[in-house]
Amino acid sequence: MITCVVDYTIDAAKVAEFERFAQRWIELVNEHGGTHHGYFLPSEGASDKALALFSFPSLAAYEEYRQLFGVHPDFVAADKIRDDSGCVLRYERSFMRPLLPD
Repeated sequence: MITCVVDYTIDAAKVAEFERFAQRWIELVNEHGGTHHGYFLPSEGASDKALALFSFPSLAAYEEYRQLFGVHPDFVAADKIRDDSGCVLRYERSFMRPLLPD
């Protein structure tokens, strides 16, 4: 299993738009072979940080999902939410291997 951690810097004035963007990506990850663990949004402290965590059974499965970016109409529409609203200022993606309870 591989887990993708996306660290977002968001526009604090556009949290509602970010939530709409995030909800759509939760659906897309789950529809295309992954398990979305949710988005974690600002509560206290820094108001411009958000995280997303989602897993795929393997790096190969993640790469299949990534091939849909910019091609599949649902993926393009989800990115359009982000692009049109300007809710995401930048993001960084990293991959982790989860250690889960036995």
